[in-house]
Amino acid sequence: MINANEQWVRIQAYKHDGEFHRMWSHCFLLEENADYYVLVSVRAKVVETNGRVWHTKEPAVFIFSKKEWFNVIAMIKEGGITYYANVASPTIKDKGFLKYIDYDLDLKLYPNGGTRLLDQNEYAHHCETLDYGEDIKAILQMTTDLIQHKMDHREYPFIDEKINEYFALFLNKTKFVDNRSKK
Repeated sequence: MINANEQWVRIQAYKHDGEFHRMWSHCFLLEENADYYVLVSVRAKVVETNGRVWHTKEPAVFIFSKKEWFNVIAMIKEGGITYYANVASPTIKDKGFLKYIDYDLDLKLYPNGGTRLLDQNEYAHHCETLDYGEDIKAILQMTTDLIQHKMDHREYPFIDEKINEYFALFLNKTKFVDNRSKK
């Protein structure tokens, strides 16, 4: 169950060696169960490891798995929902932060159903420099295959209706006004 003091959380991503990678501020923790966390952000502030700061452009629903080695950002755009899946360690909650290790590989699912595997060069580089090890590499390959399967078959969390339902629930709970469609 979500405690009122824990509804707004920050997300921190690290690399395999423990180095800070990226942080998102002000994400609303909409749901937590035994398997995952569901968050929503609107114009979240993002801080990169090099200190660069930027804000997200569109609302997003985040699904962070507690057990599986990936998380998903569903970006709600005018042309439809674009999904960005990070191959990453299971997520933990620690003192108001959701934390995970980013393992470089990402898959993107576009509104037209097309998919793309991203950051393969970064993954190859970090396999050596951060010494992922054969056990980790096997998990990451199985996870990449699992994500691709879920995307191809539109299995949870790659279900537009569910993402729209989460966003509507966020709007209702927070009384946030979605002005995107107003010109």
